Amino acid sequence: MKKSTIIILILFSINALAQSKMRPVEELINTNDSGWPLVKEWIASAKNKVEILTVDKQKAKEALYKIQVTTRSPMGSIVYETGGILIDNGWIRILGSGSEKLKRSLPDWNLKKGINEFGHASSFLLVADDALGGFFILNGGGLGTDLGKMYYFAPDTLEFEPLDLTYTEFLSFCFNDDLNEFYKGYRWNNWKEDVATLDSDKIFNFIPYL
Repeated sequence: MKKSTIIILILFSINALAQSKMRPVEELINTNDSGWPLVKEWIASAKNKVEILTVDKQKAKEALYKIQVTTRSPMGSIVYETGGILIDNGWIRILGSGSEKLKRSLPDWNLKKGINEFGHASSFLLVADDALGGFFILNGGGLGTDLGKMYYFAPDTLEFEPLDLTYTEFLSFCFNDDLNEFYKGYRWNNWKEDVATLDSDKIFNFIPYL
């Protein structure tokens, strides 16, 4: 699957949320051209530690229906095939359909935030967060004209920082980029051990900030 095709699918997924008539989940599950095999290939070759959380298929169907994203896209396939994905011992948590280790699902976490009502337009989507309380956000038009691009809401500056990445490129960033460089100055000795024991629905809060 070419990168341009994936970007189109992501943009289609965002625009699909503007529909008032919600498609049945059977129309969203693409068994012939799923994006999941491609995502698994990326994970298999990842440089960073990646943990795929167990999926509950009933919850996955409910989450996919709520978010109205096809499984042809990486986002839809992650929602349908995983309870979420943890990066670097759980430092970054990519939202899926929810699991025991990461109870929040992508659609439910966005309700009354980027999504006022399921099936309606999304101005942004909170797709992942980190152990410091930072949010990774997909722009649906509410953060600027760069529709389909990712932002990082930094907990220390409280500013939306454009990353100039699509959702697919954000996955590559999580799987392969030097996260120590991205979080330079914000990781402490023994952070891996501390984060590994942190509930993935909670964060570390520092005052004064690191």
